[in-house]
Amino acid sequence: MYYQSRLCYNGFVTLWELRLFREIGATRSMSKGAAHCAISQSAASQHVREVERRLGVVLFDRGRRPLELTPAGSLYYEFCRETLRGQEEFSRALEALKGGVDGTVRVASIYSIGLSEMGRLRESFAARHPAAHLQVEYQRPDKVYDSVRDESADLGLVSYPAASRDIAAIPWRKEEMQVVVPPAHPFAANGEVWPADLNGQDFIGFDEDLSIRRELDKFLRANGAAVNVAMHFDNIQTIKEAVALGSGISILPARTMQAEVAQGRLVAVKLHAPDLHRPVGVLHRRRKKFNAATQSFLDILLAPEET
Repeated sequence: MYYQSRLCYNGFVTLWELRLFREIGATRSMSKGAAHCAISQSAASQHVREVERRLGVVLFDRGRRPLELTPAGSLYYEFCRETLRGQEEFSRALEALKGGVDGTVRVASIYSIGLSEMGRLRESFAARHPAAHLQVEYQRPDKVYDSVRDESADLGLVSYPAASRDIAAIPWRKEEMQVVVPPAHPFAANGEVWPADLNGQDFIGFDEDLSIRRELDKFLRANGAAVNVAMHFDNIQTIKEAVALGSGISILPARTMQAEVAQGRLVAVKLHAPDLHRPVGVLHRRRKKFNAATQSFLDILLAPEET
């Protein structure tokens, strides 16, 4: 049982309980908060009811979706955040005294970066710090920003990173964009295509609320390429599948297509557009102090890639 491994905090509430409530409050979801703490949703619900009984207040408005904190719930959520922030500072100081690296790194990532990069990053991180743990959640871009802002994630991985008053954005790299086509498409035999060649092509695009869609639309307009947007999706994985099925062509970061190109399911064709790249970056909350594990993972991310 998870109760056996909890630490007592002031004889009233445990650090584990504080962490669970913080995750539920940050995600506004009982199921997501439970998943972050590796317990069942029913156990998380039971915990919240017990805290409400103990405090004599209602912490969530359960009639709303997503869950909404009551005024008392917001007060308790801030207490959880501040207490855990103090515990994390203690852990960092203790790590420095011990000279070892353990703890958890919480990463929120858009799908395309996570699915194409995380295997390599996990392997490098585990080799350096076998006692540390890497926790990754794949989300839409706006949710990555939310996770960094409410501190349910230490780091966020996004494309077209944008800094704000409370979020810092570290440039990571610029990814070459290429045209992706099914093997039977006439472009598949070309070594390179020009933007004007895309005119009139059925095109698989991104959803209109995404930065990459706006940038590609701007590029196509500037180059006089009037494509026929046959369908659009919110992630690269689904776009690749639609292209492989012959629904149209697309423009995607070259490194996100490597597996499908190697399998012969897709063909990546160089696009004569030297200035078209997808910038990706790392987000973190401003003035956030990283534990040793998070700092080490960030160093691995930003280290120059071997060629």
